[in-house]
Amino acid sequence: MTSVLDRFFKISQLNSSVRVELLAGLTTFMAMSYIIFVNPSMLSEAGMPKDAAFVATILAAVFGTLFMGLGVNMPIALAPGMGINAFFVYTVVLGMGMNWQTALGCVFISGITFLVLTVSHLRERIIEAVPQNLKLAIGVGIGMFIAFIGFKNAGIVVDNPATLVALGDMTKTETVLSCVGLLIMGTLMVLKVQGAILIGIIVTTILGMILGVGPVPSGITGIVSLDIPSIEPIFMHLDIKAAFAYGLISVLFTMTMVDLFDAMGSIIGLSRKAGFVDSNNKIMHLNKALVADSCSTTLSGILGTPAATVYVESATGIAEGGRTGLTAVTVAVLFLISLIFAPLVSVIQGFATAPALILVGALMIQEVGGIDFKDLSEGLPCFLTIIAMPLTYSIATGFGVGFTSYVLIKTLCGRGREVGITMWIIAICFAINFVLR
Repeated sequence: MTSVLDRFFKISQLNSSVRVELLAGLTTFMAMSYIIFVNPSMLSEAGMPKDAAFVATILAAVFGTLFMGLGVNMPIALAPGMGINAFFVYTVVLGMGMNWQTALGCVFISGITFLVLTVSHLRERIIEAVPQNLKLAIGVGIGMFIAFIGFKNAGIVVDNPATLVALGDMTKTETVLSCVGLLIMGTLMVLKVQGAILIGIIVTTILGMILGVGPVPSGITGIVSLDIPSIEPIFMHLDIKAAFAYGLISVLFTMTMVDLFDAMGSIIGLSRKAGFVDSNNKIMHLNKALVADSCSTTLSGILGTPAATVYVESATGIAEGGRTGLTAVTVAVLFLISLIFAPLVSVIQGFATAPALILVGALMIQEVGGIDFKDLSEGLPCFLTIIAMPLTYSIATGFGVGFTSYVLIKTLCGRGREVGITMWIIAICFAINFVLR
């Protein structure tokens, strides 16, 4: 069996071993497994059945990761991404009033768009056309938005008619537990404990049970069960026709761009970390990896979840020595096994997943150090991108403000030659959407 795996995944050729690949897969799974509980919790706010969303989340991760492992032979895992999930739930469904079936239709169309852009190599050209500073600002802004949602769900931030937002009741049990959970996750992550976020969610949930603010599972069947929930309530419930009828300039374009930057940046960064760079400094298997990502997005819409995308947490497995698709296949198998923990979905409450959102936001905001704020023609659009997302409660608005301000400021400063035609097209699309909304 070992020799078969070695030949198929070229393990020896890539200076690894089956044992190392399996350990790397376990490490990556532990680092990203929090999504199993965080994503269903977020999707339930959009009106989607939580149990079905749990199954869809796992299956999207399984198939997406298998695409990457078996089809591309890279140690990279996929699952529904936090940025696109936040856009799906809080901007599209709750913000724009679109139902989740239509939003899933947008996910499917976005996947098809990805595939066309990838096969035609336009996807890489779009990425190259967007200034590096703006790319970094997009990630930072999404991180701020996700963290803001976490603060809101934890009760740390509440609405206020006079000041819009204010500090919540910090003596409330659920809020205190969220703060404790954040401290646990942060401390474990600093100590480089694998699965820090998942451990924090579980510990916070247990503390909630003890303090009487969370449901207590009834025996072992309340934790583990072979009776897997049905995915039928959301499987194939995407409404493509309604998605087209709704008007897709803002939704589809932003959904595509969020996943575009997220996936491309993660794939390139992880590939470099794994040493998949040829003598010409080009990423090996890049187009295949992008095709796998596109197929995963399309399938996600069918399964009933926002787009599955490359997880930067794959870096933990790569750091453990993972170099082949066997690492990814191991992650996929572990996700599949986790279906038996479906009963925990109803046990884990919002106060336990809220700190995970805050911590993910903190991790995403680290890119702010790479933005050149000294050049105000670059820094101001980046600042507007970052600040607009949480303050308008919309990732799409942040995108639009960032791209349009970048083009206008550069042009007014007499530096219009620095703006390519692709940037003009993107900015005009967003400007039209602002006018017509």
